[in-house]
Amino acid sequence: MSSARPRAGWLIVAACGVLTGCMAQIQPPALGPAAPADLRYLALGDSYTIGESVDARLRWPAQLVGRLRERGVAVAPPVIVAQTGWTAQELARAIDRQAPRGPFQLVSLQIGVNNQYRGLDVEEYRVALRSLLQRAIGLAGGDAGRLLVVSIPDWGVTPFAEGRDRDQIAAEIERFSEVNRAEAERAGARYIDITPQSRIAAAEPAMIAEDGLHPSGVMYAEWARLIEPAALAALAERGVVVR
Repeated sequence: MSSARPRAGWLIVAACGVLTGCMAQIQPPALGPAAPADLRYLALGDSYTIGESVDARLRWPAQLVGRLRERGVAVAPPVIVAQTGWTAQELARAIDRQAPRGPFQLVSLQIGVNNQYRGLDVEEYRVALRSLLQRAIGLAGGDAGRLLVVSIPDWGVTPFAEGRDRDQIAAEIERFSEVNRAEAERAGARYIDITPQSRIAAAEPAMIAEDGLHPSGVMYAEWARLIEPAALAALAERGVVVR
């Protein structure tokens, strides 16, 4: 899914949101190069994972790494296989092409919004997602507990959706996210529901990037906050010491 509006460059936003507190700038994490002993993290997805319309340091995978480092976890900058507009099927083909080499100590998967946006069949999405989950688990060394599956945001609350049936979009997002959750749990992965958080953007303009469609760094910071406990649990259960 992509916006018809111009893409924004560097974006530092301030907000006084429901959960983000008073006006505070998002400080991008300075990730730096990986050290030989750093844990490896692979992020699979679409525009939300690649951070369309925000600086690379404000993508939620980068902000998640920054939060983990603050907890004393030595994590390398994320390896990202993601592109704006990809469906689950297109992500699978991209993994074939790019062939990321595991094992990774942490893998995240957030995919499906473009299946919904294009009006593709939800059961076809289920089949593609099952395959992606198994591939992601394989890249996590065969350990499903290292896989973080992130729900699908509701883009229907954004200015880009003006003139469209927002209730229908929300209902379809719920259908795809139900499949997302059920298949993630079936595979033994950790599931993080950020969809309710994405809907705060309806009343919080600072949660939306300048393209009117994608999340801002402020929204991604909230997602990273929600994802962090699952990431810490995945690492701690496998012997990684966290503060």
